[in-house]
Parts: sequence; structure tokens; C-alpha cells
Amino acid sequence: MQEFKRIFLIVMDSVGIGEAPDAKAFNDEGADTLGHIAERMDGLNMPNMAELGLSNIREIKGIEKAASPMAHYTKMQEASNGKDTMTGHWEIMGLNIQQPFRTFPDGFPDELVNDLEAKTGRKVIGNKPASGTAIIEELGKEHMDTGALIVYTSADSVLQIAAHEEVVPLEELYNICEIARELTLDERYMVGRVIARPFIGEPDAFQRTANRHDYALKPFGRTVMNELEDTDYDVMALGKISDIYDGEGVTEAIRTADNEDGMTKLIDSMAKDFTGLNFLNLVDFDAKYGHRRDPKGYGKALEAFDARLPEVMNRLNKDDLLIITADHGNDPVHHGTDHTREYVPLLIYHTSMDEGKELPLRETFADIGATVAENFQIEMPENGKSFLNDIK
Repeated sequence: MQEFKRIFLIVMDSVGIGEAPDAKAFNDEGADTLGHIAERMDGLNMPNMAELGLSNIREIKGIEKAASPMAHYTKMQEASNGKDTMTGHWEIMGLNIQQPFRTFPDGFPDELVNDLEAKTGRKVIGNKPASGTAIIEELGKEHMDTGALIVYTSADSVLQIAAHEEVVPLEELYNICEIARELTLDERYMVGRVIARPFIGEPDAFQRTANRHDYALKPFGRTVMNELEDTDYDVMALGKISDIYDGEGVTEAIRTADNEDGMTKLIDSMAKDFTGLNFLNLVDFDAKYGHRRDPKGYGKALEAFDARLPEVMNRLNKDDLLIITADHGNDPVHHGTDHTREYVPLLIYHTSMDEGKELPLRETFADIGATVAENFQIEMPENGKSFLNDIK
């Protein structure tokens, strides 16, 4: 019989807690997402995460170290060869990815662009790394005048296609992204995600809509989520979780507009009677602040997340488990705009705990997946060591 009926897993996208031992291999020496944000904010105001034990993992300016932490705490090291969202999440659910996804700092190869133009009947403009809002302002009018697709990438392994909803209808844009997804399955490209980025408005007043859609690769193996679904447990995917796993192992997908909406949808879902995993990704930390190198915006977003935590904690049943972690770092004061190779925090809480304790360093994110698997008595992943017995 399972220990916990419901497991709530929150991934604070990109909230790293200091450089990993192999950071040098990723050009990330000195990276420290939480530490540098706290310095720029002259201290973070996160009293709820403080009570759980965030500063007990590693002291963070402004966050008091708890004398009696509410949660079990430690940090996790990534075992996979990568520092992107998909690699981190797939590892959390039991995989180990050794072939990293490709990035395209100089834009996509001509042969890929030519194939995309030929198969869609539309020309491509842009084809460079860019901020999504900036490239729409730069090329939006040309797109509206010509119907050409705005194609761009970022520091992530992504091919993004922006189009005005009145120029390229959503159904056509989604079909174009499906074509791009097929083209980028070629091992020469190894693109992690294709993303539809629709927008509306007029020049100087463009606005991206909530009709974004991600087309990810399917995980390279079965995950704990597959095992849960096949054993008739619930797997609720909030935010971009369903996209990250290309729907694999998901029984219910709930889209979110931003971090605040993500927390609201999580809290709403806690009223549901289900047995299984509720998996939330909070993407704003990464997309809005990490990549845009905005430490103060990032810090305010962390404080806003902390302020919503009591709503979650107060809704936990006695047979619920809460796990809070991250998938990689994205130090907003580090060079470039890429993710950073860092440890990630791990906080584990349930209402029957008297006092939290420090757990051993986790050598792979897959320890979370192994714990979920052991709890629900399903097939264990090849990677990871369960900490279920350590948190009872």
C-alpha cells in the first residue's frame, strides 16, 4: 500500500543553488542563480521557503536559516549531459540523457531553412537567436506585409516560429510547427522543441497570445509517468509539463498563463480527489527573468511564489507529499543568456513530519522519480535511488 495518495511536485524552472562540480565543462564556473539574485536584491524575502529549510541547504542572503526546518532538505546534482529544460525534467522522471540537444547560436542551417520553406510554402525571415518580443517588434511589420514566417532560436535547443494570428491562422501555424518538428527529428539537428509563438496587434503594439504550443521530442525511454499511467494512477500535468514530455504518461493536462496562474491552478487542483502525481512547472523564472538577465525581476518572482506557498501548505491532506525542486540553473548575472550548470534545491514536506532533516546529496535528479515509483509500487526506473524511507 502506498505511503502517500497524492504527490505534488513543483519545479521552479531554473532556480539553481550554486555551481555543480562539472560546471567548468559547461562554461559555467561561478554560476549561482539563487545566491546572485539574493545579492542583487540585497536579500530575498522568502519566509515560507525559509521555514521549509531553503537556507539550510546553503545560506541565501535574506533567507533565515531555520532552527527547526519544516521540510527535509538537500540539493541534487544532474547526471545527464545537458542543462536544458527537457533533459532536467526527463531525468527527474528517471532517465539519463547523454546525447545533449543542439543549440544554434548562429541560426539554423540553410538546408533546414530551405526544407521548411519548401514544405510550408512560406519564406523564412529572422533565423537567429533573439528575444521573442524583440524579434516580433523588429520583423512583425515585414511578416504582416509578406506572410513570411519569423523563425528564431534562443540559448535553448528550440526552433520558434512567430506569426500574426490574422496573417497565419492558428491551425496553419500549428501545422507548420508539426512540419518543422518532423524536419528537426533528423539527427543532424537534434532540436529539443519546436514552439509556435502566435501574436496579435499592430507595429509598435504587438502582443504575444496565450496560444503558444510546444512540440517536443518524446522521451528517449519510458518514464515513471508512463508507469503511473499504465497502472491507472493519475498524472496531472500543469503548465508546460505535458509539452516537455510530449504528452507521454499524462492523464490530464492543464495549461497555465504564468507563475501566478500556475500556482492558482495547482491550488484549485488540490480540491480534486485523485491518486497519483500532480506535476507543475513554473516557467517565468526561466523565460521571463533568467534568459533576459533580470535578477531583480527574478527575485520579485521568487518572493511572489513564496507568498503563495501557504495556500498550498494549508490544503495538504495527511496522505499528501509536497516536493519542491528545479531542473537546472539560469544565473541572471552570468555571462550570455544560457542556462547554467548548477545544483538544484530539494525540499520535501508532509503534514506528519515533526521536524525536517538534511538528506544526503542526491547524485541524480532521478531520485525523485525513484521515490514516486516506490511510493506507488510501480516499476522502478533504471536510474535513481528512492528517498521514501528517509522521509517517513
